[in-house]
Amino acid sequence: DSSDEEESSSTESEESEGEDPSEMDLARIYERRIQWSVHKLAHRRRVVEEVVHDLLHVSRERFLNSFFPVLQPAIGVGSACEGWSPQEENDVVYCVLVPLKPPWGHTFRLEVATTGEMPQKGMCVCVELVCTCTGEQLGSNTLCFLHHCKEELTRNQKPSLLQTLCTGPYLDAQKIALWFQKFVTSAWEEVLQSQHYSMKVLPSTRSCKLKLKKAHRKPLLVEIIFGVQQGDSDIFLSSQPTEALVPPSTTWLETYAVAEAMFFQHVSRQAPRHSCYLKCLQLCARILVGTGFSPYALKTVVMHLLTLIPLAGWCRRDLLLRLDDVIQYLRCCVEEKRLNHFFFGNEDMPEEISLPAAFQTAQPINLFQNLVEDPDAQAKALREANNL
Repeated sequence: DSSDEEESSSTESEESEGEDPSEMDLARIYERRIQWSVHKLAHRRRVVEEVVHDLLHVSRERFLNSFFPVLQPAIGVGSACEGWSPQEENDVVYCVLVPLKPPWGHTFRLEVATTGEMPQKGMCVCVELVCTCTGEQLGSNTLCFLHHCKEELTRNQKPSLLQTLCTGPYLDAQKIALWFQKFVTSAWEEVLQSQHYSMKVLPSTRSCKLKLKKAHRKPLLVEIIFGVQQGDSDIFLSSQPTEALVPPSTTWLETYAVAEAMFFQHVSRQAPRHSCYLKCLQLCARILVGTGFSPYALKTVVMHLLTLIPLAGWCRRDLLLRLDDVIQYLRCCVEEKRLNHFFFGNEDMPEEISLPAAFQTAQPINLFQNLVEDPDAQAKALREANNL
């Protein structure tokens, strides 16, 4: 970690040339107050990526000829994997989404499980058997679930996905989480990082939470969630519940986390070197702790600003200006009682992000709808925004 600090220090001196001294000092004061540096978050994220990559490699070998869901490469999602975090050091959780594909002889069909206005639509993943009589087989003895008798299938073949991780015809998020937790416990010794980290599976009903501990280091908290892709888009159905809603085990909630991760990857490719947008997020997230503004509202504000302000305007010397923009934008949204969800009806969406057609034509959804319905909540939010 000392090498990280040296690199950060050299970067600071390298970037400070040509800056106004008073602004430079104030910016550095702000940066020192950010408890978790963007650099350290990125370093620990890479460790998490290695661990999950190795676990999934073992899973592919272990379940090669089974009919469990096919685990796809993990996608880092959420604030810590994007490079910022509102949480204290010991509470930072690195979240990754593992997409699920149907195994041989099965297909997934999505059914709407909840009605009402998006976002956070709930859907069920209906698992259906398909004929494999004439298709390419897993092995020489693979039988078609539809056209072989039950006795022959029971005697010669492993059970179908419908018999293991489903409730009725629907994929069960709780059964998948428990199955994967048991796998991780049994497979940990086969993972290269097990030589350096001890691992404990923490209680969780719809995901796999891991606590990784290295001697004399703070623990790494990892949450592995499972997702089913909607068509070819970057919108998934997630096993992870929300703070406000814990749905039935066969209901999966729509998540925009992968699309958000894709957006930040797009920005990182386009932005100038040493851009300050992650530092803005990090600092504002820490400032907003204890207020009524959620980290998601903050992230939405910054995503909108990243499409409104040219990326050339997010250099390190622009930190104070961009911090002011974030707070002013947030305050204006409170005054207008409206913060548009980033992925619905947004004409400024980068082409690299793939959304369902319904998203592109939808009316913008108001994340501050509660302020419309509750004048007291708006008055409180205005006071907090003014205090910022």
